[in-house]
Amino acid sequence: MCSLAALARGCRPAAKPCCLCWCCCCSCSWAKWLAARGADAGPGKKPRDAGPHEPLLLDGDAPPTLEEIQSWGQSFDRLMRSAAGRKVFRDFLRGEYSEENIMFWLACEELKRETDPDAVEEKARFIYEDYISILSPKEVSLDSRVRESVNRSMVEPSPHTFDEAQLQIYTLMHRDSYPRFVASPLYKALARLGDPAPPAAPPAAPPAADVHCA
Repeated sequence: MCSLAALARGCRPAAKPCCLCWCCCCSCSWAKWLAARGADAGPGKKPRDAGPHEPLLLDGDAPPTLEEIQSWGQSFDRLMRSAAGRKVFRDFLRGEYSEENIMFWLACEELKRETDPDAVEEKARFIYEDYISILSPKEVSLDSRVRESVNRSMVEPSPHTFDEAQLQIYTLMHRDSYPRFVASPLYKALARLGDPAPPAAPPAAPPAADVHCA
Protein backbone atom coordinates (compact mmCIF):
# COMPACT_ATOMS: atom_id res chain seq x y z
CA MET A 1 0.00 0.00 0.00
CA CYS A 2 1.24 3.47 -0.84
CA SER A 3 1.54 6.05 1.92
CA LEU A 4 0.00 9.49 1.41
CA ALA A 5 3.45 10.90 0.76
CA ALA A 6 4.08 8.18 -1.82
CA LEU A 7 0.68 8.78 -3.39
CA ALA A 8 1.59 12.41 -3.84
CA ARG A 9 4.73 11.33 -5.71
CA GLY A 10 2.68 9.23 -8.10
CA CYS A 11 2.61 5.84 -6.40
CA ARG A 12 -0.52 3.79 -7.04
CA PRO A 13 -1.90 0.84 -5.04
CA ALA A 14 -1.08 -2.45 -6.69
CA ALA A 15 -3.87 -3.89 -8.81
CA LYS A 16 -5.75 -6.89 -7.41
CA PRO A 17 -7.74 -9.54 -9.28
CA CYS A 18 -10.97 -8.32 -7.63
CA CYS A 19 -10.57 -4.81 -9.03
CA LEU A 20 -11.79 -5.18 -12.58
CA CYS A 21 -12.70 -1.56 -13.23
CA TRP A 22 -11.77 1.92 -12.06
CA CYS A 23 -14.66 2.08 -9.57
CA CYS A 24 -13.49 -1.08 -7.80
CA CYS A 25 -9.91 0.19 -7.71
CA CYS A 26 -11.12 3.44 -6.25
CA SER A 27 -13.16 1.60 -3.62
CA CYS A 28 -10.28 -0.64 -2.58
CA SER A 29 -7.86 2.27 -2.39
CA TRP A 30 -10.31 4.39 -0.41
CA ALA A 31 -10.84 1.61 2.13
CA LYS A 32 -7.08 1.19 2.52
CA TRP A 33 -6.61 4.94 2.89
CA LEU A 34 -9.24 5.14 5.65
CA ALA A 35 -7.63 2.20 7.44
CA ALA A 36 -4.21 3.86 7.21
CA ARG A 37 -5.53 7.12 8.63
CA GLY A 38 -7.09 5.26 11.56
CA ALA A 39 -3.92 3.29 12.28
CA ASP A 40 -1.30 5.99 11.83
CA ALA A 41 -1.18 6.79 15.54
CA GLY A 42 1.12 3.80 16.01
CA PRO A 43 1.48 1.30 18.86
CA GLY A 44 0.84 2.71 22.29
CA LYS A 45 -0.64 5.94 20.95
CA LYS A 46 -4.24 7.02 21.02
CA PRO A 47 -5.84 6.62 17.56
CA ARG A 48 -7.23 9.67 15.89
CA ASP A 49 -10.77 10.31 17.04
CA ALA A 50 -13.31 11.30 14.45
CA GLY A 51 -15.19 13.20 17.12
CA PRO A 52 -18.80 12.89 18.24
CA HIS A 53 -20.11 14.86 15.28
CA GLU A 54 -18.61 12.92 12.37
CA PRO A 55 -18.39 9.12 12.83
CA LEU A 56 -16.10 7.14 10.58
CA LEU A 57 -17.53 5.23 7.64
CA LEU A 58 -19.12 2.04 8.89
CA ASP A 59 -18.66 -1.38 7.33
CA GLY A 60 -20.85 -1.60 4.27
CA ASP A 61 -20.89 2.14 3.58
CA ALA A 62 -20.18 2.85 -0.05
CA PRO A 63 -16.92 4.75 -0.60
CA PRO A 64 -17.05 7.82 -2.82
CA THR A 65 -16.76 7.33 -6.53
CA LEU A 66 -13.96 8.94 -8.48
CA GLU A 67 -16.52 11.32 -9.97
CA GLU A 68 -17.62 12.39 -6.48
CA ILE A 69 -14.01 12.90 -5.33
CA GLN A 70 -13.28 15.04 -8.37
CA SER A 71 -16.44 17.09 -7.75
CA TRP A 72 -15.00 18.15 -4.37
CA GLY A 73 -12.44 20.20 -6.25
CA GLN A 74 -15.15 21.96 -8.26
CA SER A 75 -17.40 23.12 -5.43
CA PHE A 76 -16.89 23.68 -1.71
CA ASP A 77 -20.61 23.06 -1.19
CA ARG A 78 -20.26 19.61 -2.78
CA LEU A 79 -17.30 18.84 -0.55
CA MET A 80 -19.19 19.82 2.60
CA ARG A 81 -22.33 17.92 1.56
CA SER A 82 -20.30 14.72 1.24
CA ALA A 83 -19.65 12.76 4.45
CA ALA A 84 -16.48 11.29 2.94
CA GLY A 85 -15.42 14.71 1.67
CA ARG A 86 -15.81 16.23 5.12
CA LYS A 87 -13.60 13.49 6.58
CA VAL A 88 -10.83 14.16 4.07
CA PHE A 89 -11.14 17.92 4.50
CA ARG A 90 -11.05 17.56 8.27
CA ASP A 91 -7.85 15.53 8.01
CA PHE A 92 -6.37 18.30 5.87
CA LEU A 93 -7.41 20.98 8.37
CA ARG A 94 -5.88 18.97 11.19
CA GLY A 95 -2.55 19.22 9.37
CA GLU A 96 -3.03 22.99 9.15
CA TYR A 97 -3.91 23.23 12.86
CA SER A 98 -7.37 24.59 12.07
CA GLU A 99 -9.48 21.47 12.61
CA GLU A 100 -11.63 23.38 15.13
CA ASN A 101 -13.34 25.19 12.24
CA ILE A 102 -14.96 22.12 10.74
CA MET A 103 -15.58 20.63 14.19
CA PHE A 104 -17.51 23.77 15.15
CA TRP A 105 -19.46 23.65 11.88
CA LEU A 106 -20.38 19.99 12.44
CA ALA A 107 -21.40 20.66 16.05
CA CYS A 108 -23.72 23.44 14.84
CA GLU A 109 -25.27 21.09 12.28
CA GLU A 110 -25.92 18.56 15.02
CA LEU A 111 -27.46 21.22 17.25
CA LYS A 112 -29.88 22.28 14.50
CA ARG A 113 -31.23 18.72 14.33
CA GLU A 114 -31.93 18.64 18.07
CA THR A 115 -35.57 19.00 19.19
CA ASP A 116 -35.41 18.38 22.93
CA PRO A 117 -35.13 21.76 24.74
CA ASP A 118 -32.93 20.41 27.53
CA ALA A 119 -30.57 18.76 25.03
CA VAL A 120 -30.48 21.97 23.00
CA GLU A 121 -29.37 23.99 26.01
CA GLU A 122 -26.76 21.41 27.03
CA LYS A 123 -25.28 21.08 23.53
CA ALA A 124 -25.29 24.84 23.01
CA ARG A 125 -23.31 25.39 26.19
CA PHE A 126 -20.80 22.70 25.22
CA ILE A 127 -20.36 24.37 21.82
CA TYR A 128 -19.90 27.75 23.46
CA GLU A 129 -17.31 26.45 25.92
CA ASP A 130 -15.44 24.48 23.24
CA TYR A 131 -15.41 26.94 20.34
CA ILE A 132 -16.58 30.43 21.38
CA SER A 133 -15.06 30.99 24.82
CA ILE A 134 -11.78 32.92 24.73
CA LEU A 135 -10.47 30.45 27.32
CA SER A 136 -10.80 27.49 24.98
CA PRO A 137 -7.76 26.24 23.01
CA LYS A 138 -10.23 25.40 20.20
CA GLU A 139 -11.69 28.91 19.95
CA VAL A 140 -12.75 29.79 16.39
CA SER A 141 -12.11 33.19 14.83
CA LEU A 142 -15.25 35.36 14.90
CA ASP A 143 -15.62 39.10 14.55
CA SER A 144 -16.81 41.11 17.54
CA ARG A 145 -20.32 41.67 16.19
CA VAL A 146 -21.03 37.98 15.71
CA ARG A 147 -19.46 37.11 19.04
CA GLU A 148 -21.69 39.62 20.81
CA SER A 149 -24.72 38.22 19.02
CA VAL A 150 -23.85 34.72 20.23
CA ASN A 151 -23.35 35.97 23.78
CA ARG A 152 -26.83 37.52 23.78
CA SER A 153 -28.40 34.37 22.34
CA MET A 154 -26.86 32.19 25.04
CA VAL A 155 -29.34 33.63 27.55
CA GLU A 156 -31.93 31.33 25.96
CA PRO A 157 -30.12 28.97 23.57
CA SER A 158 -31.97 27.59 20.56
CA PRO A 159 -31.01 25.22 17.73
CA HIS A 160 -30.11 28.32 15.69
CA THR A 161 -28.06 30.18 18.30
CA PHE A 162 -24.85 29.76 16.27
CA ASP A 163 -26.23 30.17 12.74
CA GLU A 164 -24.45 33.45 12.05
CA ALA A 165 -21.20 32.24 13.59
CA GLN A 166 -21.45 28.99 11.64
CA LEU A 167 -21.88 30.89 8.37
CA GLN A 168 -18.85 33.05 9.15
CA ILE A 169 -16.67 29.99 9.78
CA TYR A 170 -18.04 28.27 6.67
CA THR A 171 -17.08 31.33 4.63
CA LEU A 172 -13.64 31.39 6.26
CA MET A 173 -12.99 27.75 5.35
CA HIS A 174 -14.25 28.36 1.81
CA ARG A 175 -12.05 31.37 1.17
CA ASP A 176 -8.96 30.44 3.15
CA SER A 177 -8.55 26.67 3.53
CA TYR A 178 -10.45 25.24 0.58
CA PRO A 179 -8.14 26.57 -2.20
CA ARG A 180 -5.14 25.05 -0.40
CA PHE A 181 -7.01 21.77 0.05
CA VAL A 182 -7.75 21.52 -3.68
CA ALA A 183 -4.07 22.22 -4.47
CA SER A 184 -2.78 19.79 -1.82
CA PRO A 185 -1.04 16.48 -2.62
CA LEU A 186 -3.65 14.76 -0.42
CA TYR A 187 -6.57 15.80 -2.60
CA LYS A 188 -4.72 15.48 -5.89
CA ALA A 189 -3.72 11.93 -5.05
CA LEU A 190 -7.29 10.94 -4.18
CA ALA A 191 -8.71 12.63 -7.25
CA ARG A 192 -6.36 10.61 -9.51
CA LEU A 193 -7.08 7.21 -7.93
CA GLY A 194 -8.47 4.77 -10.44
CA ASP A 195 -7.62 6.87 -13.47
CA PRO A 196 -6.96 4.57 -16.44
CA ALA A 197 -3.43 4.42 -17.73
CA PRO A 198 -2.80 6.77 -20.64
CA PRO A 199 -3.06 5.04 -24.01
CA ALA A 200 0.18 3.77 -25.43
CA ALA A 201 1.73 5.96 -28.09
CA PRO A 202 1.39 4.51 -31.60
CA PRO A 203 4.58 2.96 -32.96
CA ALA A 204 6.72 5.32 -34.97
CA ALA A 205 6.49 4.85 -38.71
CA PRO A 206 9.61 3.27 -40.24
CA PRO A 207 11.81 5.66 -42.21
CA ALA A 208 11.01 5.77 -45.90
CA ALA A 209 13.45 3.76 -48.03
CA ASP A 210 15.63 5.70 -50.41
CA VAL A 211 14.61 5.18 -54.02
CA HIS A 212 17.38 5.25 -56.62
CA CYS A 213 16.65 5.58 -60.28
CA ALA A 214 18.57 3.21 -62.59
